[in-house]
Amino acid sequence: HALPCWHQPVGTLGTEPPVLLFVSIISQIVMDLSEISTDALMKEMQRRLDCMSKPEKRLILVGPPGSGKGTQSPKIKNEHCLCHLATGDMLRAAVAAKTKLGMEAKAAMESGALVSDDLVVGIISDAVKSPECRNGFILDGFPRTVVQAEKLDGMLAQKGVKIDKVLNFEVPDQVLEERITGRWIHAASGRSYHTKFAPPKVPGKDDVTGEPLMQRKDDNAETLKTRMKAYHAQTRPVLSHYKACMANIAANKPMSEVEAQIKTALK
Repeated sequence: HALPCWHQPVGTLGTEPPVLLFVSIISQIVMDLSEISTDALMKEMQRRLDCMSKPEKRLILVGPPGSGKGTQSPKIKNEHCLCHLATGDMLRAAVAAKTKLGMEAKAAMESGALVSDDLVVGIISDAVKSPECRNGFILDGFPRTVVQAEKLDGMLAQKGVKIDKVLNFEVPDQVLEERITGRWIHAASGRSYHTKFAPPKVPGKDDVTGEPLMQRKDDNAETLKTRMKAYHAQTRPVLSHYKACMANIAANKPMSEVEAQIKTALK
């Protein structure tokens, strides 16, 4: 396996001729135009054209629950034209789509077994082939162990690419409880809110859609202690594995400062 974060040749992902890429963009945009305003259509077209000039980035977000990954991930995704890969969502999507790997995952889950690392890496390998991931991706929730990181590196090396940056969201344990217990999310989009630090405009409602927000069942103090024990035991060694391309983010700072740190790290 290739060592993580070392220079490797740029892969061939997303290297279609400009004319074909432009046609692909147009074809993705063309929908039922009667439901889309001209202004919205032009903005989306411009956004996709802007994405063509963005450099490729393959990122991993690492941090304990409540460290702010869910808040910053959509912003990073939009700024750098990346796709967001959450392993739980990908597994559910693969199962729903009845792909070969999805059916294998379903069988494992129904038997009470853990989904194997090789299976998860295979699903990630399939996911990064999508047009949305042309410029790269953000991995959130994987890898959680060094073994998983090594398998991920091997899969990417076969494609001629590598992890470019690992953002380590650092927050003291004692601060996390307040963050966790006040967290609410919009399930469909993944937008994250907090009753104290980032409240929605209307309590209990998503700012964009107005739909109800929900609280994850494991967002409580007791579950947090269990999750933190597992996090420190398993996930922290992943940071040592990726130390050559890791950037520490002091995530216990005002949001504007956190965003500035991320911007510097991703230059």
